[in-house]
Amino acid sequence: MKAKFILALGLALLSTEAFSSVYYVAVDGSDSNAGTKEKPFASLNKANEVVSAGDTVWIRGGVYDLRDTIYFPRYKMTAAIILTTSGESDNNRIHYFAYPGERPIFDGANLPVAAGYDKSDGTPQGAMYTSPIVISAKYLHLKGFEVRNTPMKYNSNSGIFLYASKHIFLEYIDSHHNAGPGFFANDGAPDGGGHIFLNCDAHDNYDPTGWQGDGENADGFGAHYQEPGSGDTTKFIGCRSWWNSDDGFDFINQEFPVVVENCYAFGNGYSNYGKGNPPRGNGYGIKMGESTLGGGKHLIKNSVAWKNKSSGFYANYTGVGSTWINNTSYKNEDRAFNMASTLFDSEGNRLAEVAPLTGDNAHVLKNNIAFPNKLSQIGTCWEYIPSQGIDRDVECPAGENNTWNLKIDLTENDFMSVDDPSMTVTGQDLSKLPGILGPRKADGSLPDVDFLKLKEGSQAIDKGENIGLPFAGKAPDLGAFEYGMPVSSSSSAKSSSSMAASSSSQEKSSSSQVEPNSSSAESSSSMEDSSSSSEDPAAIAIGLNSSLETFQNATVFDLQGRYLGTLQAEQLRDNMETALRKKFKKSGAYIVRYGSNLQRINLK
Repeated sequence: MKAKFILALGLALLSTEAFSSVYYVAVDGSDSNAGTKEKPFASLNKANEVVSAGDTVWIRGGVYDLRDTIYFPRYKMTAAIILTTSGESDNNRIHYFAYPGERPIFDGANLPVAAGYDKSDGTPQGAMYTSPIVISAKYLHLKGFEVRNTPMKYNSNSGIFLYASKHIFLEYIDSHHNAGPGFFANDGAPDGGGHIFLNCDAHDNYDPTGWQGDGENADGFGAHYQEPGSGDTTKFIGCRSWWNSDDGFDFINQEFPVVVENCYAFGNGYSNYGKGNPPRGNGYGIKMGESTLGGGKHLIKNSVAWKNKSSGFYANYTGVGSTWINNTSYKNEDRAFNMASTLFDSEGNRLAEVAPLTGDNAHVLKNNIAFPNKLSQIGTCWEYIPSQGIDRDVECPAGENNTWNLKIDLTENDFMSVDDPSMTVTGQDLSKLPGILGPRKADGSLPDVDFLKLKEGSQAIDKGENIGLPFAGKAPDLGAFEYGMPVSSSSSAKSSSSMAASSSSQEKSSSSQVEPNSSSAESSSSMEDSSSSSEDPAAIAIGLNSSLETFQNATVFDLQGRYLGTLQAEQLRDNMETALRKKFKKSGAYIVRYGSNLQRINLK
C-alpha cells in the first residue's frame, strides 16, 4: 500500500511538470513565433490564447507601445490586452511575470480611444471605455510591470480594469499617468472578488475631460459593485496612492468587505505632480463608502494618509460602519478622520441626509493617530432628517484609545521625522526621489524611512488597546507604526494571509514562479503567498475566528515555481532536508519558503 502511494505521488508530480508550460513575450517578438525564450511572442494577447492553468509567461523588459485594440463585448469596451483564460485555483494559477531584473512598461499614449459616450450602442465604434489591460478571468498572478499614459475622450479610462473576475493577484505593479483610475475592480458578477493587490502603486492619474467634470473619476485604486454575501474579500496590502485627481482609495457601491492594510495615501485631489488643482477632484485619501445595502463593512489598519486635499480617512455617507485600527492621519487639509454616515432601508433607499451609526452598525475606531485632532462625525454628530423635522447635534461613538479620546495633542517631536519629499516637493515625479513614495525595495516592499514613525519617548507609545495583534512594549502604540517592531508590506501580507485562514473552510493558496534556465535549472525569484476569505474583517482585526499557526508553516515549490505542498510547523522540528524527504519521498530540487526566507534544497 505504501509503495503504491509513493508511486502515485511521483506520477502526480511528473504529471504536473509535464502539463505546465513556460512562454516568453518581448518587445521585438512576433505572435507567429513559438513563444520560447529565443523566439518570444510580441503580445500578451497571444499568450492568453495558448496558456492554461499552471503556465508562466515571462515578460521581457522595455516599452510596449500599445497601438491596437480589441473589442470586449461583455463590458462594451475596447482594450489593448484582454486576459480571459483562467487558472484552476489559487494553487494552480496562470502567471504573468516581469522577467527577473527587467521592467516591462505598457504605454497607452498611442492607444486608439473609444468614442466614450455615456451609453454604448453595442458596437466597437460605440464602445464606452478603453483600457490598456482588461482582466476577465480567475486565478491569475501578474507581477512586476508598469502601465501608463492611458488617454480619454469622454469617459475616464482605467490603467488596469478587472471585470467579473475572481482571485486575481496583482503584485508590484505601477499604474500611473492614466486618464482615469490606476486600478479599477468591477466585481458585479456573482462569486467574484477575492483579489490581492500587493505592493502596487497608483499615482499621477488625472481625467481632465470626463463628462462628470475635470478630475472627477481618476482614483488611485477602486473596488466596486460586489454584492452582499457574494464572493470573497479583496485586500490591498502595502499599496501607495498619490497625486491622483480624485481619491487615493475609493470603494463607493462596494457592498462586500474590503481590507486595506499597510497602505499610504498622499496628496490626492491634485494633478500635474501636485501643481494642479482640478475643480471636480474630491481629494480624499482612503474613502470607504458608500454602502447602501449594509454589506460594505471594511477593515482599514496600519495605514497612513497625509496632505490630501480633503479628509485623510473618510466614510463617505455610508450606511454601515467600518473598522479603523492603528492608522495615522497627518496634516490633511480638511479632517483627519471623517465618519460622515447616513441611513438606508433594506432596498437602499435613503432615510436621512446625515445620521450617526450606532450599536453593531457603528464605526469601530481604535489606536488611531489624528495629527492634529481634527475630526468630523466622531463623538458629536450632526443628524439631519428633513422628513421628520430633525436637525440637531447628537452624541455618537468616538472610538477608544485614539489620540482624541486620550486628549493627546502630538507635536513634531513625537515622531522620528516629519520631513519627506512628499511634504515639500511639487513639479517632480516622487517615485524617483528617495522617500516614503520613492523606489521600493528589490522585493517590492515599502521603503524603510523614518517619516511619521514614533521615536523614543513619544506620547503615542504604549497608549493603545490590545486587540490581539503583535506589539512591542507594555501595550500597543497608537498609529500605523509600532515603535521597536519594524513592519514591511511583505510581512504584512504574510500576516494578513495567515490571520484570514479559517480552520474549517479557508482555501489556502500559494502562487509563485522561479526563473527557468534551460541549461542548469538554477534559478531564484521572490515568492508570495496569497489567500482570501469572506470572514468579517472586524473579527479578523481583533483576532476572532482566526489562526496564526500557518505563519510558521513552510511552503514548497518545484524549480518551475509550481506549488507542491506545505510542511506543517510540527514537521519542521527535524531539519528541512529530513522534513522534505519524509513528506515527498523523492530526490530532486525543491524551493522552500519559510517565513521571510527562501531556500533551495537539493535532495539526493
